[in-house]
Amino acid sequence: MTGTTDWAARAAAFRPATTLFVDGAERAAADGATFPTISPRDGAVVAEVAHAGRADVDLAVGAARRVFEEGTWSRAAPAVRKRVLLRFAELVRRDAEHLALAETLDVGKPIRESMNVDVATCADVLAWYGEAIDKRYDAIAPTGPGSLATITREPLGVVAAVVPWNYPLILTSWKIGPALAAGNSVILKPAEQSPLSALHLARLGAEAGLPDGVLQVLSGDGPGTGAALGLHDVVDKVAFTGSVGTGRAFQRYAGESNGKAVAVEAGGKSAQLVLADAPDLDAVADAVCWGIFYNAGQTCHAGSRLIVDRHVHEALLDRVLTRAKEFVVGDPLDPDTVLGAVVDGTQLARIEGYVDLARSEGAVLATGGGRPQPVPGGTYTEPTVLDGVDPASRVAQEEIFGPVLSVMVCDGPAHGVELANETRFGLAASVWTSDLTVAHRTAAALRAGTVWVNTYDAASVTTPFGGFGDSGGGRDRSLQALDAYSAPKTTWFAL
Repeated sequence: MTGTTDWAARAAAFRPATTLFVDGAERAAADGATFPTISPRDGAVVAEVAHAGRADVDLAVGAARRVFEEGTWSRAAPAVRKRVLLRFAELVRRDAEHLALAETLDVGKPIRESMNVDVATCADVLAWYGEAIDKRYDAIAPTGPGSLATITREPLGVVAAVVPWNYPLILTSWKIGPALAAGNSVILKPAEQSPLSALHLARLGAEAGLPDGVLQVLSGDGPGTGAALGLHDVVDKVAFTGSVGTGRAFQRYAGESNGKAVAVEAGGKSAQLVLADAPDLDAVADAVCWGIFYNAGQTCHAGSRLIVDRHVHEALLDRVLTRAKEFVVGDPLDPDTVLGAVVDGTQLARIEGYVDLARSEGAVLATGGGRPQPVPGGTYTEPTVLDGVDPASRVAQEEIFGPVLSVMVCDGPAHGVELANETRFGLAASVWTSDLTVAHRTAAALRAGTVWVNTYDAASVTTPFGGFGDSGGGRDRSLQALDAYSAPKTTWFAL
């Protein structure tokens, strides 16, 4: 990667795709509507992007259904779909700099992370599902000698993938990778804050060999474009990641329309539980800080609650505060920047409002809370640590979605688990201990879709990701995601 000046020059010359991608073609919205995508780096308008309305949704859904029924993709041999997805991944790598710049300008994340994490992960996930699809076998039921019953999996049909703005490329790949590999037609609706990488991906998919209508992208807002997809009678499934309220809206849309399947992954309030015998407090402090400050805390499984045994509370807090000061907010286009912008002014105000609320509820502002300006006009906030947080307070219970760590104390493993589970969310958690038995028992008792032991945020496409409670019941990643985008079919032969 090159220096700040080079990326700034590229940003000045950046010309992203701005039209919808429907039925293999670039199209303006039917009514000509557009909306601005504004960079949180400096508040500048990056581009005017087409805003899909109901007519555009109808056109895309019709194309998706047509190509699905034609079978050019849905009934293609697994090896054929594999080749296309592998080529798709290669093209993502080829255009890595364009995609990374789109991601950084749209959402303010450091360009180093956009290149090395977001784009790289997107390509790897597409390739992994491409490789997986021709290695899956169907089954024969044990019906006895007079019959033959096969159990095969078939694609669902038309899938609407609705993704948020915090990790646009990564979360898009988690959904379109298995959905396309299984043979579905996919309509991708990116968040209105982050449409640019998705619009470019659509063009790469076509170049890779996806038939017209198999992957389409509709940029637009939630109440208009998203709701039209959720209410559409020809959409067979909505795969959604985002807020709890919007996830429940999609579930209502399904009930009001054709009863389509809805998979929801809707955030968290994840706990890092540090017991008195935690093996290395320096390593714990490092993991705690990365777990909450990475991506400016805009991560659904961010470790936003630190529950620490009172015997090591002071020692760990001192280390966390020292480490937190190393997360310096900087220009997202500087390759040395560790912490970039938050996505927009609305999110910045939300974060600051929660910090003020926490102090009014009795928490101590141990560090942070300021509003730096590495680039004028941008939306930035400092890493923030709140000590003495009441476990029942709003700041301990509600998802802030910013770099704000709430610290509270516990008395032993049982009390720590009790505090960790006192939340409506259940996405992720960790436990830090030197005792293997305690580790097993505590991990089993934590109500979360992922539990890390003596680490945090270790990830692989080979493992499922999702949660319980308000975090939703959807699961992304792993071979299980292929099952989530297909349905079992029994065929019974009388012999």
